[in-house]
Amino acid sequence: MATIIGAIATSHTPTIGFALDANKQADPAWKPIFDAYEPIREWIQEKRPDVMFMIYNDHITSFFFDHYSAFCLGVDDSYPVADEGGGPRPMPAIDGHAELSRHIVQSLMAEEFDMSTFRNKGLDHGIFSPLSVLMEHDGEGWPTQIVPLQVGVLQFPIPSALRCWKLGQALRRAIESYPEDIKVAIVATGGLSHQVHGERCGFNNTPWDEQFLDLLENDPVCLTRLTHADYARLGGMEGSEVIMWLVMRGALSARVRKVHQSYYLPSMCAIATAIYENVAEPMPERVAIEHRARMDQQLAGAEELEGTYPYTLERSARGWKINKFLHGLIEPEARARFQADQDAVLAEADLTDHERDLIRRRDWRGLIHYGAIFFLLEKLGAMSGVPNPAIYAAMRGQSLEDFQKTRNQQVSYGVAAPAGG
Repeated sequence: MATIIGAIATSHTPTIGFALDANKQADPAWKPIFDAYEPIREWIQEKRPDVMFMIYNDHITSFFFDHYSAFCLGVDDSYPVADEGGGPRPMPAIDGHAELSRHIVQSLMAEEFDMSTFRNKGLDHGIFSPLSVLMEHDGEGWPTQIVPLQVGVLQFPIPSALRCWKLGQALRRAIESYPEDIKVAIVATGGLSHQVHGERCGFNNTPWDEQFLDLLENDPVCLTRLTHADYARLGGMEGSEVIMWLVMRGALSARVRKVHQSYYLPSMCAIATAIYENVAEPMPERVAIEHRARMDQQLAGAEELEGTYPYTLERSARGWKINKFLHGLIEPEARARFQADQDAVLAEADLTDHERDLIRRRDWRGLIHYGAIFFLLEKLGAMSGVPNPAIYAAMRGQSLEDFQKTRNQQVSYGVAAPAGG
């Protein structure tokens, strides 16, 4: 089974990446930052985690307020560097452990955490600023995989410190119940005291930062009693993002062994690092088996229903490209191009020959078997002049006439707008 080997706490201020990219490792103002990361790099090289579960907040780069979630877990196979306005930093994408991600989401949902998931999004300095000093890449990739958890801490209401702590406790059960023998390190990111807006801009509080680090190690439950206003008062409004560190701490044993800690305040944001190792017994195999059974309880038996295909995260991953292509047809321009020259659009699309053939033939049942979701098929049908009942009939292998005989009313409809509308 998977093992949590320990945890890393690290700031994610973009100044870390700036200093690295500008080759300021020996500059007296910046050197303390890089010195603090050397023990962590050595720890990672010694422990060699297979996966790093990274907790961060996006800085309105890949996530916007048109859809803003409290907890959003990446379930992708790869994550590129996001462009934050001046172009992406010159680093390769990092691989994701999508299978572990899906397991974690299912486990957390079974424990009544309402998780969101994301794919096809870049990661901003919340991930890549610390990652770039935690380890080196070879220009093509990184020596580990990640599972990123984006915590929505910028638009209130946001999760409480207690909720983050409880999520961490559930996260431990999720990871330790994963059946593959892999080593996982938990990485919590975010600056300590800082505020970057308003007349209080530039606020820092070193005594509070030191107290926070002590409580995080020795009495984390005390930190769950503080409100967002408490965190803002003590550490600055943006500094309140340190509640994300409680996700990490909740995933560890009650008692931990601290093997490294640093603190430096060069400018706007207090930069801290720490390493904690678990002092705990692993989850027994019997308990892991029972936990996985609880994870599967809600859908147990559903796939045995004839002609029924639950749209799970696994099915979503398998049909991602074809669903993404079909979703793009909600745009009038893309729809017009497709209707004008279907073969040309399909030829240039990021699809396999089999996927192109399924769309070209409007193989409705084959598309479902492959991993498409019905609600994109009805959009393809609307664009193609195929009403919903014709798609339903094809699902059952019937003619439209025979299918309509099974309905109380023989009506035809779809999601297309009225002609000329």
